Amino acid sequence: MTSATTTTGTRAVKGSVGSAHTRVEGRDKVTGAARYAGEIPFAELAHGWLALSTVARGRIRSVDTAPVLAMPGVLAVLHHENAPRVDTDYVGLLGTPDPTAAVFQHDRVPHMGWPVALVVAETSEQAREAAEALVVHYEQEPHDVAFSADRPDAYPLDNFGPAVTQKGDLETGLAASAVVVDAEYTTPEEHHNPMEPHAATALWDGGRLEVVDSNQGTFWVASEIANMFSLDPASVRVRSEHVGGGFGSKGLRAHQVAAVMAATVLQRPVRVVMTRRQMFSLTGYRSPTTQRVRLGADADGRLRALDHSSLSLTSTVHEFIEACAAPARVMYDADAHHTANRLVRLDVPTPTFMRAPGEAPGSFALESALDELAEKCGIDPIELRVRNEPERGPVSGLPFSSRNLLACFREGARRFGWADRDPRPGLRRDGRWLLGTGTAAASFGSAAMPSTAAVTAEADGTFTVRVNAADIGTGARTALTLVAADALETAPDQVRVHIGDSDLGPAVLAGGSMGTRSWSWAVMIAAGELRERLALNTGIPPEGITVRSDTTAAIGALSRKERHSFGAQFAEVAVDPATGEVRVRRMLGIFAAGRIVNPLTARSQLVGGMTWGISMALHEEAVRDRATGGHYGADLAGYHVASHADVPHIEADWVDDVDPDDPVGIKGIGEVGIVGAAAAVANAVWHATGVRHRNLPIRPDRVLTAGGHA
Repeated sequence: MTSATTTTGTRAVKGSVGSAHTRVEGRDKVTGAARYAGEIPFAELAHGWLALSTVARGRIRSVDTAPVLAMPGVLAVLHHENAPRVDTDYVGLLGTPDPTAAVFQHDRVPHMGWPVALVVAETSEQAREAAEALVVHYEQEPHDVAFSADRPDAYPLDNFGPAVTQKGDLETGLAASAVVVDAEYTTPEEHHNPMEPHAATALWDGGRLEVVDSNQGTFWVASEIANMFSLDPASVRVRSEHVGGGFGSKGLRAHQVAAVMAATVLQRPVRVVMTRRQMFSLTGYRSPTTQRVRLGADADGRLRALDHSSLSLTSTVHEFIEACAAPARVMYDADAHHTANRLVRLDVPTPTFMRAPGEAPGSFALESALDELAEKCGIDPIELRVRNEPERGPVSGLPFSSRNLLACFREGARRFGWADRDPRPGLRRDGRWLLGTGTAAASFGSAAMPSTAAVTAEADGTFTVRVNAADIGTGARTALTLVAADALETAPDQVRVHIGDSDLGPAVLAGGSMGTRSWSWAVMIAAGELRERLALNTGIPPEGITVRSDTTAAIGALSRKERHSFGAQFAEVAVDPATGEVRVRRMLGIFAAGRIVNPLTARSQLVGGMTWGISMALHEEAVRDRATGGHYGADLAGYHVASHADVPHIEADWVDDVDPDDPVGIKGIGEVGIVGAAAAVANAVWHATGVRHRNLPIRPDRVLTAGGHA
């Protein structure tokens, strides 16, 4: 990509947005200078260790604290009988309160792995030993963790839109169709597992509560803590400078609340760090899903009826739904169009947002069904999508801000060599391997949320940007530096960006692929006004000149449109029919995701999402034991993820797709990379073997059981 050149005074400045730039904090990270939440030292630091329930449902009869309090270094044992009380009825930034973080408030145990106590000691080792020695007596009750499509207690729900959409007569449309696909698809429970475990340190300093944390939005977490503990919001500060991954899991969790409780009781800093095993029950996950897709088309492959119904689970504590029917409301239209998201409550931990919630598993079902329809119609899978490209939102009826999906397919087909593909399955071989190729479409919403920013022109000629962003590994800090540099018409090395501190003011969290877009908008407005003030040539005082912005009005004035990033995924797989092993040989993703601020980190994000799609298709599966209500193998030995050897060649690129309604032209790339990736792999496995796999992951035993071309 080329970049433009602008002139500031007598000095030419190269345009930064759109040019590759290494991470501004990269050196600190690789040298260890960048410290994460669990590494920052504090004087008089005590350590808390969570003790989790060993039953899946029941009540706590008693907690034997005396023997543990007598152990070396132990300072306190907090549980439901002595922990500080919190407000569980407040309305937070995300709407209804989330009681999953309100620990030690009652004797109920809603699932295996529920926090029942926090043991605090002088060292982490002492706290862990004492927590593991703590004896808790339960009054156990029968539990129910059985998830299946025929649950009679399922009910419709959608937290972000209508639970059910209906247009036209579905059954009549299906009956009148020349070709019909009616299939059920399932995805398993999946977990985030970011590299950095969840960690938080809480302390009181001069009547003010400070929390040093690893999270995806400090203003959000600070607001939730203030509400929960009935504190003045100004008296709570949350800092989160460096975050080693989040993927939706790092919001308000039990460990932050427990740390605040312990710091309040002991009046000294307390740190609580989760283990990998604890994260499997305390930091959310992607619900398993059962999805039924029915497609009816005429002989030319044009859809006459579309039905996508999804069932997911949640806990008895809090409602959270994996809204898998969402992609169908955007991707394809039909005269009769029906979608539904349903939920069932079980004795399990509460799921949460996980990279492309709804869209990732929903696209597996929908895009697999489209592939089945293409096969039945005898039409190329890309051509089928071309024939069913909608002009407006299929459900909303709104215009698209931009929709360059077909451009993605054209470019992807050219680069992948799709024209040479024989559509008949099971024909290509490489020794013992059966070879196949598949494709799928991708989409993810492109939203912007109100945020604030402050930009200061310093007396030394540099600039300081303060915006409460969160860089969870995406490169947001670097992207904001480039956006600010262009807006200020200066070089990136003249800009310092401060993020991850609730004192910086309100800003949207890092989630929903809307962080960089929302923060950049605020930075652009502040920088533009500052540049106008500097043009007056009044000089810069020693304290600098600061301009603040708030995008609430600008974003509120946006016209209603369907706003999405799009993409086309391509995969080639090799399948060993003797062992059932599936290997992805190459993947290509072409995306229409707005203006790309930093190609270096953007490509990394897209490749990361596609890698996760391979993992989703072939590896990831958390299995719950119905007898105990807990997991088999709640660790990274038992829960398999794609590793470097599983990903030989992945390419990600994009087409021009500047969003006309965004001041920078950004859409968002954090999640669209995973959408459609699993379906592309599954469709390629069908092409290799002639057998359709509708249940993820596509394990070797499933390949062997299903059979296919030998």
